Amino acid sequence: MYTAPASTVTPLAGNAVLAQTHWTGSGLYRPECVLTTSKGDVYSADWRSGVAHILPNGESRLYAAQTQDGEVLKPNGIALLRDGSFLLTHLGVTRGGVFRLQRDGRTTPFLLQADGVDLPPTNFVVEDAAGRFWITVSTRLAPRDLGYRRSCDDGFIVMVEASGARIVADGLGYTNECLVDISGKWLYVNETFGRRLSRFLIGSDGSLGSRQVVTEFGPGTFPDGLAQDAEGHFWITSIVSNRLIRVAPDGKQTVWLEDCEAAHLEWVEQAYATNTLGRPHLDGVNSQVLKNISSLAFGGADLRTGYLGCLLGDSVATLQMPVAGHPPLHWSYE
Repeated sequence: MYTAPASTVTPLAGNAVLAQTHWTGSGLYRPECVLTTSKGDVYSADWRSGVAHILPNGESRLYAAQTQDGEVLKPNGIALLRDGSFLLTHLGVTRGGVFRLQRDGRTTPFLLQADGVDLPPTNFVVEDAAGRFWITVSTRLAPRDLGYRRSCDDGFIVMVEASGARIVADGLGYTNECLVDISGKWLYVNETFGRRLSRFLIGSDGSLGSRQVVTEFGPGTFPDGLAQDAEGHFWITSIVSNRLIRVAPDGKQTVWLEDCEAAHLEWVEQAYATNTLGRPHLDGVNSQVLKNISSLAFGGADLRTGYLGCLLGDSVATLQMPVAGHPPLHWSYE
C-alpha cells in the first residue's frame, strides 16, 4: 500500500468553507463529472448532450454530440483524450454505452458491449497510464432507482485495452467513479449505495484481484466522486449531504465540508433504511449553497482549487483546497 507523508489537513467549519465557494461557467445542465487541465480549461458532462467547456476567462462552450440511433446522449462521466476528443458514458433510460465525441460534434460508438452483453446505462470512464480504460456500470436493474438499496450488488467494472473489452469485477454495490492510484497498482472505486470505498489489485494482464474494502461510510454519506491528492489520500464527494470527505490510505475519514439540512437527511435515511429511496430524495436536496455535489477535480496552477460537479446546478462550484491534488493523466492535454 502507498504510504502517505504526515498530513496537516484539518477540517474547517462548514459555514467558513461555504462562504469561500464561488461559481464558474453558466447555463450548464447537470454538470455531473468535471475535468481540469494545466491551461485552466474546465470540462463537464452536460445533459444538453455533450461536453461543456469553461474557458479560463469564464466563457462557456458546448460540444454537442450527434444523436445515436435517434437517441439523444445523456453524458454522465467524461474522459478527455490526448487528441482533444472525449469519451462519454451514456446514462440512457434503458441502454448505455461509451461514445467518442469530437469537438465538431462527430460522435461514434466506442463501446456498446462487454462479454457479449449490451451495456446498461453507463456511469463513468477513466483512462490510466497504460492506455487502458476503466468503465463502471452502477446497476443492471431498470429503472435504475431500484438500485438505490444497500442490497444492490449487480454493479460491475469493464476494462478496455487494445485487444478488447471484458468485465473484470462484478457484484458491486452501485458502482460509481473509479481511479487507478498513484502507485499504478490499485483500482479504487466508490460503491454509492453499498456505502464503501473499495479497491482491487491490478494484475499484469489488467485483471483485478478480489475486492478489498478500504472504508465504509455511515448515515448521510453516499460516495460518488473520487479524486486523489498529492499526499496519496482520497477525496470523496457525497451526494445528498454535500459532504467532501478525505480518506487516508488506512481508511480513516475526515469530513472536510458538509452542506445539508438535517430534516431532509433524516428523510433520506428513513427511505434508505426501508428500501424506498428514489429520485425525489436525490433531486430534492436542501442545502445552503451547494447543489448535490457529485465529483471533484483539483485544478488551478498549483492544483489547490477544487472544482465540484453539481447534479442540480447550472455551473461548477469552486473553492480553495487544503492540499494540492495529484495531477490526472489528462492534466497536460488540450
